[in-house]
Amino acid sequence: MNRFVEIRSYNLRPGSGVAFHTLVSEKSLPLLRKWNIDVLAEGPSLHDRDSYFLMRVYDSLEQRQQSQDEFYGSADWRQGPREAIMALIESHTSVVVELSEESVAALRASLASSHR
Repeated sequence: MNRFVEIRSYNLRPGSGVAFHTLVSEKSLPLLRKWNIDVLAEGPSLHDRDSYFLMRVYDSLEQRQQSQDEFYGSADWRQGPREAIMALIESHTSVVVELSEESVAALRASLASSHR
């Protein structure tokens, strides 16, 4: 079965990279896990501390859309970290690629070992 990997890239307000990472680590990631969203990896870009990435895995494009509609429409997000996180983002873009389950597993293992 193939999986759909979303790679979201954030351009952050100058000087906000550390604060953004703290918010994501302490507020957003626990919330994403609560909503059963499969986060493959996240973190600051290696080329610019004010750039950030988030990689999520979905079973289908439809599941991606439904999951994001539910999550971003939830009170958990809207009354939680949304305002603080959005205040630090200048812009963002998403790219979705289709990968085999084996490729996702290999990518997950590679990313996990590089963050140790």
